[in-house]
Amino acid sequence: MQQVATQLEELSLAERAYRAIRDRLVMLEIRPGAPINEEQLGQSLGVGRTPVREALKRLQYERLITTYPRRGTFATEVNITDLAHISEVRQELEPLAAAQAARRATATDRADLTALRRELEAAGTAGRDSGELMHLDLKVHRAIYTATHNPYLEDTLVRHDNLATRIWCLFVDRLADMAGHIEEHGPLIEAIVAGDADTAARLARSHVEGFEQAIREAI
Repeated sequence: MQQVATQLEELSLAERAYRAIRDRLVMLEIRPGAPINEEQLGQSLGVGRTPVREALKRLQYERLITTYPRRGTFATEVNITDLAHISEVRQELEPLAAAQAARRATATDRADLTALRRELEAAGTAGRDSGELMHLDLKVHRAIYTATHNPYLEDTLVRHDNLATRIWCLFVDRLADMAGHIEEHGPLIEAIVAGDADTAARLARSHVEGFEQAIREAI
């Protein structure tokens, strides 16, 4: 029993480490190309090296870190040429996710999305900084993916949204209307909560296309 309890604790710590390191990489708090130090990460998160190593295995699969033989592990570089490939996937799957969320969202999902809608409204008047707005953007996207109740679709889109957000963070200082891009989620959430799959899909596609256009204009 003690061994099982220890394994469960390690799993929980590995999940905590994974989420924390993932979001540092996504938000470029760990800069592209920076070396990954397992010991330092463990100390900053208050966990041992085993959970950190488990987290790093997942992050390598998700293209957020890269390991080179005899050199070590590094945060993946942000390559703008990846934008077209990432957008190609998101333009097909984001509308699908929005439509499925509109069809399948539970009462709890709708309540969570409605709360995020209110948070979006508050953000528009509170003058939040870019980091806070991007965290809010991630929360909205992840809530929509969760509401699809398709774990495979959710996993795929979380990974691609993470990669897209890294590109966004790289050019955030050059983006003219970041708050406006975030506010686009309002009508999308309303369509999902109302169960309007067609409108949700259309708005999701427009959102992804607008993101790619804004980045290209900022380059």
